[in-house]
Amino acid sequence: MSNSSSITQFLLLAFANTRELQLLHFWLFLGIYLAALLGNGLIITTIACDHHLHRPMYFFLLNLSVLDLGSISTTVPKSIANSLWDTGAISYPACATQAFLLVFLMSAECFLLTVMAYDRYVAICKPLHYGTLLGSRACVHMAAAAWGSGFLNAVLHTANTFSLPLCQGNAVDQFFCEIPQILKLSCSDAYLREVGVLVVSVCLGFGCFVFIVLSYGQIFRAVLRIPSEQGRHKAFSTCLPHLAVVSLFISTAIFAYLKPPSISSPRQDLVVAVLYSVVPPALNPLIYSMRNHEIKDLNGALRKVISWAFFNTGKLPVFFHK
Repeated sequence: MSNSSSITQFLLLAFANTRELQLLHFWLFLGIYLAALLGNGLIITTIACDHHLHRPMYFFLLNLSVLDLGSISTTVPKSIANSLWDTGAISYPACATQAFLLVFLMSAECFLLTVMAYDRYVAICKPLHYGTLLGSRACVHMAAAAWGSGFLNAVLHTANTFSLPLCQGNAVDQFFCEIPQILKLSCSDAYLREVGVLVVSVCLGFGCFVFIVLSYGQIFRAVLRIPSEQGRHKAFSTCLPHLAVVSLFISTAIFAYLKPPSISSPRQDLVVAVLYSVVPPALNPLIYSMRNHEIKDLNGALRKVISWAFFNTGKLPVFFHK
């Protein structure tokens, strides 16, 4: 294919060539996807229904679960369908939409994790000002800023990438439409414009990372000054789930995009993409369900929602009553 105007579809990279391995991939991804749907769906339902969890920390957690559901639903269902029907085709508009949604949701998640670090910083380092700095209006504005920033970032990347002439065929070396892989199909000099945009995004991501590191530096200093061991444990327990989610998100993304080209191969890129696009949305609900002081309410509320859903007697669940 000589240029992008003649491309009507892209060919995604398959996980396996044999039918048995394709079906194995189908069942594995289906299980991961259903687990992610269940875990994130329960968190969203619980926080939305239980007024005791209508606090900034859980409000941001609800937004995180929505973003995780969106990101895994952008890539995995298409990959499952391709394995089931033994095809790798995706239309040009569907590919552009998939790339846009993935950049949008993952960028918004990066900004939201930064906001959540600020929430933990204020809660531990400035507890007397928590209600003032993180009131309901401020929380909505910060969440909206994360979503809006992700949307603008995605529009910029998608518009730049899919306006480039594509001269290297239509085979994408990934199981979804990933912008770096699309850029490999562009003409030799045309990709430089998008590279500039990518550099800006990397700088923004690095800025978020620095902010999170500095926030946790202040948090750890404040926690170590707490005289009682029980108080230190309580403070640490509210931070560990977020810190684990941030570490998982950042480490997989860094390895995916900053690894040396000398160790890169299509199959390795495929596995790395699973680590940063599929694993975090499935594991985040499990991480946030770890038993600590702040998450105990969420675990109890989850059990109440499940009990109400399966054994409803026509009454409201317990946490609706005072």
